[in-house]
This record gives sequence, structure tokens and C-alpha cells, in this order.
Amino acid sequence: MKTVVPHSATRWLICTAHGSVRCTTVPVRLRWVVVTRSVRPSIRCVGGIVFDTNGRLLLVRRLNPPGEGLWSIPGGRVEPGEADDEAVRRELAEETGLSVTVGPWVGSVTRPAARGFYEIHDYLCQVESGVLLAGDDASDARWCSAAILTTLREADLLAEGLYTALDDWGQLPRR
Repeated sequence: MKTVVPHSATRWLICTAHGSVRCTTVPVRLRWVVVTRSVRPSIRCVGGIVFDTNGRLLLVRRLNPPGEGLWSIPGGRVEPGEADDEAVRRELAEETGLSVTVGPWVGSVTRPAARGFYEIHDYLCQVESGVLLAGDDASDARWCSAAILTTLREADLLAEGLYTALDDWGQLPRR
């Protein structure tokens, strides 16, 4: 990606990058400079961490890339103009058939993507209504106990970093 910036802005960027206050390395006679960036864009995503009354965690098996065939918490991309809580409710309804109340933000993870990276923000949710049924981006959906989650982890069937993130956030199944 190339960006054309005014010379004074380029001078500031160059000075900041080198940590100096004054910059005399940029010739004054330049009016415009083309800067090539290698910054990869982020794709904002959300996930819903949901437990049933028995303390089991809701997981879905991904139908499509990324993570096709792996188990993860339900979620997906935030649409333009959509708030995180709206995206969480929409994604959970589409993937699990459940209507949820979105609670507090729990944590975020960043994962590489083909054209940038996924910036995933996970929220604690509570089921309001619905019947659990795998939907559009999920080939399966189920409530997982601690034992099942451990089995999926040992078989390398969990999305990359999921177990560690849930453990770090204190969000593993209770039983």
C-alpha cells in the first residue's frame, strides 16, 4: 500500500521513527514523498463466552476457515457500523440458535489472517432463550465440561490459543 503524504508530515514520521527531535536528513526541496507501508489491516471480531447452569462451556465446531474443523467459542466478524454487543448477539444466534444477553468484556486475542490479522474481543454472555442447534458457520455446537475440553485440547481439536486464553481469563468450565 502506498500513501502520498506532505513533506512536513514525512519529516515528522522520519524524525519520530529515528527518535530525534529535529530532523535535517530530509531535503527541504521535496514537496511530496511516497511512503510504502507494510502495515497489515486488522479485522475486528467478537466472541461469546457462554456457560450453562451446570458450568459447561458452549463451543462450536467451525465449518469454514479459519479454523475449519476446530472447536472454538462462537463468534465472528463485526460488520461495518455494528457495535460489539450487536455482533455478539447476531453471531451467537446464527451459529447456535441461542439468544443471549451480552455481559462484560473478558479479553482480547490477535490471530494472523490471510490479509492482515483478526483482533478478537470476547464477552461473557448469558442465554436468554433458544434451542442449541449448529447454524451457518458451525458444523456442530455443544456444551463442554472440563473433561471434554481437556480431551479436545489433547487431540489438537481446539482453535489455536483458545484454552490458554480461557485459562488466563479464568473462564474454563467449572466441572
